Amino acid sequence: MIDVTERAIQELKKILSAKADLPQARLRLTSSEQGKLGLGIDIDMPGDRVVEYEGSKLLCVEETLADSLDGIVLDVEETIDGPQLVICGEW
Repeated sequence: MIDVTERAIQELKKILSAKADLPQARLRLTSSEQGKLGLGIDIDMPGDRVVEYEGSKLLCVEETLADSLDGIVLDVEETIDGPQLVICGEW
């Protein structure tokens, strides 16, 4: 399962509160056919791996994708446009 830094958790919380209207909404980490990771708004499904922070579910990842993300870290990088989520490690 992907590791999420404290900075990334704070950024995920900001994104979720700005984009989601429903309390059961989560961010979902997805993979495209081209092998790129992305985020979307969704709800957690049976079998998902979930990243929680202080009792709140922030990020859900389908089990098969989660298994392929061992050793990968979700972090934040400061850019000219502000903080940006980044993936660290070989995926």
